[in-house]
Amino acid sequence: MPLQVDADGVVRVGGTRVTLDTIVVAFQQGATAEEIAEQYPAVALSDVYAAIAFYLRHQSAVDAYLGEGNRQSDALRQRLEAKYDRQEIRNRLLARRPQ
Repeated sequence: MPLQVDADGVVRVGGTRVTLDTIVVAFQQGATAEEIAEQYPAVALSDVYAAIAFYLRHQSAVDAYLGEGNRQSDALRQRLEAKYDRQEIRNRLLARRPQ
């Protein structure tokens, strides 16, 4: 199976850095396996087909995995936004810009 879980719990495809999330979202948006393989040349077409087949066979589990990833991303974004004032950062960056 070309799907492998890395040390962080992220599912990657075909021994590449391309994630299952990336393949599934592209497929959900209507991309064909060939289009996905063309967009991500590090992933073999056969591995793209295998990832799509896995998704279709285990759709509820993959959707739960994707949802958990989205929740973790949202939580991280909220923590960062609470920690760093975007307006303050913007002002500091603008102050560095040559006049």
